[in-house]
Amino acid sequence: MSDHSDSSTTRCGYVAIVGRPNVGKSTLLNHILGQKISITSRKPQTTRNNVVGIKTEGDIQIMFVDTPGMHLGQQKAINRYMNRAANTAMKDVDVVVFVVDRFIWTEEDEAVAEKLQHASCPIILAVNKVDQVEDKETLLPHLESLSKKLNVAEIVPLSALRNINLDRLEQLIVERMPEGMHMYPEDQITDRSSRFMAAEIVREKITRQLGDELPYEMAVEIEEFKQEGNLLNIGALILVERDGQKRILIGEKGERIKLIGIEARKDMEKLFDMKIMLKLWVKVKSGWSDDERALRSLGYNDF
Repeated sequence: MSDHSDSSTTRCGYVAIVGRPNVGKSTLLNHILGQKISITSRKPQTTRNNVVGIKTEGDIQIMFVDTPGMHLGQQKAINRYMNRAANTAMKDVDVVVFVVDRFIWTEEDEAVAEKLQHASCPIILAVNKVDQVEDKETLLPHLESLSKKLNVAEIVPLSALRNINLDRLEQLIVERMPEGMHMYPEDQITDRSSRFMAAEIVREKITRQLGDELPYEMAVEIEEFKQEGNLLNIGALILVERDGQKRILIGEKGERIKLIGIEARKDMEKLFDMKIMLKLWVKVKSGWSDDERALRSLGYNDF
């Protein structure tokens, strides 16, 4: 090994962001990266694949694994998949960031904490949404009780949405990154394919539009992804389980699907930095979220 004062040592490592659904994991990742990589909506369970966000600054490259929230009920194949994804993500990482929501501690948080007991890497507890805590003095005893309960290296109160204390969290992560060669070019922000990102954007817009009206039994398949000159043609097939869901999604005189298309196209044009021609279709494919084989054909096959 060369002398420690050698400042050009490159560091590279994996960070898993874990926590129950809806505590703000995806928002945290998106703010750290300064890019929208991970799907966010107020509905739990919207992040389905381990999206890797990559942040390279100078000699340091950090790869973030954004895990789906841990589900206690594992009846459906899709929930078993999401849990498997979360468990896999926690195995091969250098740091785990465990995100919790203020004072709220549920049995799902407890379940995540139990899974982390066997983690061999340092755990940083990120207490999110602290900007919403009225009485800040109540925060300290709560943080102390959490640190007793969990074997954590650090506790960071923060607000992902308001960008409060994120630099502190990043600093703690960087300090724990192992030495190693960078694995990605410095301008790359995700290892997901463009097709995957396009599907994620469509899915986010649907989830935001319909929230509670449409259950999770919905998937987006990119059927066409073709560049012609400076125009990118994208065709997306939206699969739902029942005719009723198809009607809801299309909306009165097709108004709703049109709105979803407009919103999705705006985001895609930002992401791909070119003009997009987007076509959306809706098709009923019953029972897919219970069928592991069907899930594989929709791209849930990383496990």
